[in-house]
Amino acid sequence: MLRWNEVSTDAQAAALMRPAVSASAEVEAVCQAIMANVKEQGDTALLNMAKQYDNRETPRLLVPLSEINDAEQQLSCELKYAIDTAYANVKRFHQAQLPKDIKLSTQPGVLCELKYQAIEAVGIYVPGGSAPLPSSVIMQGVLAQLSGAKTVVLTTPVQGDLPINPAILYAAKLCGIKTIVESGGAGAIAAMAYGTDSVPKVNKIFGPGNSFVTMAKQLVAQTIPGMAIDMPAGPSEVLVIADERANPEFIAADLLSQAEHGTDSQVILLSNCALIIAQTEQAIERQLTALARRDIAAQALANSSFILVDSIEQAFDVSAQYGPEHLILQLADANPYLAKVKNAGSVFVGDYTPESAGDYASGTNHVLPTYGYSATYSSLNLLDFFRTYTVQTITENGLKNLSKAILPLADAEGLDAHANAVKVRLEAMNRGNE
Repeated sequence: MLRWNEVSTDAQAAALMRPAVSASAEVEAVCQAIMANVKEQGDTALLNMAKQYDNRETPRLLVPLSEINDAEQQLSCELKYAIDTAYANVKRFHQAQLPKDIKLSTQPGVLCELKYQAIEAVGIYVPGGSAPLPSSVIMQGVLAQLSGAKTVVLTTPVQGDLPINPAILYAAKLCGIKTIVESGGAGAIAAMAYGTDSVPKVNKIFGPGNSFVTMAKQLVAQTIPGMAIDMPAGPSEVLVIADERANPEFIAADLLSQAEHGTDSQVILLSNCALIIAQTEQAIERQLTALARRDIAAQALANSSFILVDSIEQAFDVSAQYGPEHLILQLADANPYLAKVKNAGSVFVGDYTPESAGDYASGTNHVLPTYGYSATYSSLNLLDFFRTYTVQTITENGLKNLSKAILPLADAEGLDAHANAVKVRLEAMNRGNE
């Protein structure tokens, strides 16, 4: 337990230091080689990498539509209900985000419009390392579906020669996704960025992944004209603010639910009560032994901090400094403090709002900025699947009046051609009135 006000600023910074992201020169070099290979050899490169990295003896790329349609028959009633419920809740919440065009007159004769247009082709990456992630399909696929994107490509790695998980296929079917590619890692990112015979080229790539996926996304965004990605991604993280009446068992469960994501995940507890921190540490020890991924969670806990603050107000200041992906408020009454929330990807309020709810089925999106990017990036939302453009329509009289602002500004900036584009029109108006 770290007593925040009793240590140096260096020790405070160290307590909030995230694990180093594996973005070394070696990772970048590997990704560049993979990208060049996919650009040159297309599908052949993807098939070879499936053999090399995913241990597939007879790899394929595209999942037949018949398999997508038949997938739900392989699901238990409980899992199908869970996917259906998550899909409905996520769709309901994001449907409310559908944008509306803006049209107004800024002054007489000058009409300005803001229009929204769906990004035409989007790529969705779904990790498939240690477990299938139908929730990741839903969180991205629903938004692509609501936006009306014409082309939606889903790529996911498949390990060995096992069939692709039917939960992935069923979630994709609900989202209207028909192009599913059994390919992962940097190769899948490159395929969506460049296009191959089997993989359509997209304009924007979404989704989390390991250090190679993250690096490949950054590289394609930097090197391919017009290519965009959703956000930078790093290891997953959660920060819990708890008061003296919080339930240590709940806190421990929330911290462990995030720690099990990976060894480089990070969890932080801030409390104004030393007893709560001590009881939470004990609860973690008890709960950890029952977890299937306890070794992973234990390693993640080594990156983590349990911090005693003087007040809940100070806890929010420390949280803002850290900028967590997930912020959980286990407070008797969180409402007075909500205005103090800064730099958080998603907030979970109250004892009965675990982070797991947002990860799966409450309706909010679980694709969130990590590694401190919550200070500048937002949680994934429907507008990320749109682009905006503006339209202006000006009448003769409108231009006459507006020229009184355009011409002096063009003159001040020394841009004669800008001014002339207005002057020739004014002269034509004057000749027409003679």
